[in-house]
Amino acid sequence: MKKRTKKLLITVADDFGLTKSVNEAVEQAALHGILTSASLMVGAPAATDAVARAKTRCPNLHVGLHLVTIEGPSVLPRAKIPDLVDENGQFPSNQLSLGLKYYFRPDVRRQLAAEIRAQFEAFAATGLKLDHANAHKHMHLHPVIGRLMIDIGRDFGLRAIRIPSDPNGNKALRAWCHILRRQARRAGLRTNDTVSGLAHTGHMTPATVKTLLQTLPPGLTEMYFHPATQQDETLKRLMPTYEHAAELQALLHIRLAPDVTLTTYTP
Repeated sequence: MKKRTKKLLITVADDFGLTKSVNEAVEQAALHGILTSASLMVGAPAATDAVARAKTRCPNLHVGLHLVTIEGPSVLPRAKIPDLVDENGQFPSNQLSLGLKYYFRPDVRRQLAAEIRAQFEAFAATGLKLDHANAHKHMHLHPVIGRLMIDIGRDFGLRAIRIPSDPNGNKALRAWCHILRRQARRAGLRTNDTVSGLAHTGHMTPATVKTLLQTLPPGLTEMYFHPATQQDETLKRLMPTYEHAAELQALLHIRLAPDVTLTTYTP
């Protein structure tokens, strides 16, 4: 494979659709900052608002699916996926126990496949072009979820996914990323070469982003954010330590060096 020499940067806001304050931040950063893309949680409370903003106010924003298989709402009713979600239709938060269930239980995998397909169907129903896919809490690193996301996603025109690969990551992370990248390559999907700021999730402040940009490597790098105009009650409950407003300020006020080019996963 030919080595890339240009510095290409994709900037992505995750959790699009989670709350109105997240959606407001995505809109501001797309119109007035360096945000190129967003990942939509199709079953989240403010998903309809997010889609409307993307369609009517942010014509250049590239939107993908932020697949939820942990700590978030399902699309299918609990009656169809009783082993995945609680009585409120919420996936649990225990990553280890979920990972074991997804891997070892065929009945759970069948329900998981149905839910993943339903989330892709819900995205298709928005009328938005599918730019990419990734998963909440990077659960697509799980080989079962990664395979299902890719196989089902291709039925809906999926062409790119995020590989949360950090050169400074531990051995386990590198191993999981290797498996996911191999799955993506076999499917002919586009991937980033690396992720910048994985260790700073929730704390991509202007100072942090400026430092990361100074050491941006050649190739295609994704830098993902969790911006919001304010830390509303939902964000306080789910991500109490995240610096959402500071991440928005980074997207609005950081200026890129001349040798860095903003891009997206798909044209």
